[in-house]
Amino acid sequence: MEEPGRDDSPPSLGAGAHGSCCLYQVWDRGWAGAVAHPFGETHQGCGVLGLKVGRGQGLRPATRASEASREWGGRGRSSEQAHSRRPGVCLEEASAEVSGTSTHLGGLKESLRSPGSPWPAELIALGPGGSARQEVLRKIQELSDSIHRDPFMVADLDMLASRHATFRQALPRVWPFYAVKCSSSPWVLRVLAALGTGFDCASQVELEQVLSLGVAPSRIIFANPCKASAHIQYAAHRGVKLLTFDSEEELTKVAKHHPEARLVLRILAEDSKSRFPLNTKFGASLEACGHLLTRARDLGLAVVGVSFHVGSDCQTPQSFAQAIADCRRVFQMGHGAGHHMSLLDLGGGFPGAEGSEPAFEEMASVINAALAQDFPEDTGVEVIAEPGRFYMASVCTAAVNIIGKKAVLGPGGHRKLLYYLNEGQYGSFRIFLREPTPRTPIVVKEFLSEPRLFPCTLYGPTCDAFDRLSLEEVWLPELDVGDWLIFPSVGAYTCSMSSTFNGFLPANVCYALGPQLRCLEEEVGGRAAGDSARA
Repeated sequence: MEEPGRDDSPPSLGAGAHGSCCLYQVWDRGWAGAVAHPFGETHQGCGVLGLKVGRGQGLRPATRASEASREWGGRGRSSEQAHSRRPGVCLEEASAEVSGTSTHLGGLKESLRSPGSPWPAELIALGPGGSARQEVLRKIQELSDSIHRDPFMVADLDMLASRHATFRQALPRVWPFYAVKCSSSPWVLRVLAALGTGFDCASQVELEQVLSLGVAPSRIIFANPCKASAHIQYAAHRGVKLLTFDSEEELTKVAKHHPEARLVLRILAEDSKSRFPLNTKFGASLEACGHLLTRARDLGLAVVGVSFHVGSDCQTPQSFAQAIADCRRVFQMGHGAGHHMSLLDLGGGFPGAEGSEPAFEEMASVINAALAQDFPEDTGVEVIAEPGRFYMASVCTAAVNIIGKKAVLGPGGHRKLLYYLNEGQYGSFRIFLREPTPRTPIVVKEFLSEPRLFPCTLYGPTCDAFDRLSLEEVWLPELDVGDWLIFPSVGAYTCSMSSTFNGFLPANVCYALGPQLRCLEEEVGGRAAGDSARA
């Protein structure tokens, strides 16, 4: 049956040319204006086709490269200028608040030089005006002459530092404890340790990873409300005292294996407006909190705070406001039970990729207002949060290759295309199937004339028929085996959830280190040398 407002024929691309490259943008009839898929750069003979086409959408061309750059977050500047003018890292703040910052950064430098280093060999040092996006296209061109066109990601470590600066600026009272589960890359953890974040760990392995970087145990929260007894014992042995709980059984384990712990009670929060709800598994109801606080006191355990989680990728800022108000009630219960309550943990749920909705600034404004109302600064309550997706989503861009293709007839005899990629849900794209809308990739392809779009299914490389990137079809032009597809904003819950099913290895990750982090390394390293000389 024909959908309202939709032509029988597939949508087509408007043609636009810039030198030897074709740049396209998207016009979505259902939105207020033009939205470019965020990949508008060119690189020696590569046509970058930015698609985000769904139902009821058409396309318009971008006839100038500068126009595409503006649409990709450049705000009127070129993409290189936009990259170079990200918020800077506050060096004084980082070095003043973090003991051992120079050690972390020095270790970063030494790891580059050590032949036995566990760090990835492919570190890309970006020059002035360089960007991780350009490196994606450069590497695609480099691999296009080879039969080995393995999937890869480029991680922009300067973007990671930029996201940290954005978080600190928008939520000045909230200290971030990065959720290690989002991406446990050693490079990511080392950079964040140098920038002074805390860490949210959920297992002994994650504790070991963070502690191995020289991070103080006081900068870690063991934020899994249901922990194995051996993991609790390990935390006690290593001096990690901040632990979450939400049940009487967990209190019993902690009393036996870690009686000196400083406990944080995790409560239920409204998470129906989040893309990935969590409350069916974790969180104590408000009705149960009084009993749990009393039971902790009777066991001789210290409860020092309250935490919540509004669900991953929260879609409404008011979920935070309501949860903060609920925490105030639990604080009062805790004081009544004889506990010294001094810590509020906002959990995660912050928006991921830059430009996502709702805007992070809007969410931060609601959180700041709620904190001012329920936990004014003069109360002395320390506020932390556990961002993961917010830090990592925009950091990584993935490039995958088409290794197979099949044309079939769909309903009504319309032509459909099946593309088989060398990366899928058993590799780095497992999270895609849990997302509410399918991701339409950017196509790296030069078109000499206006191509038609076809409904397409994107499959991964394994023998499992369920190995597909989404249950819905996406609209793409007809492509060939060997062509490349780009997926931006894939830093969150991709590599950390990957497997080697069927013997297919996850995408290799290259790390781009730009001027922002190199300046941080040099300045803090210089201070360390000066301190040594004075000593």
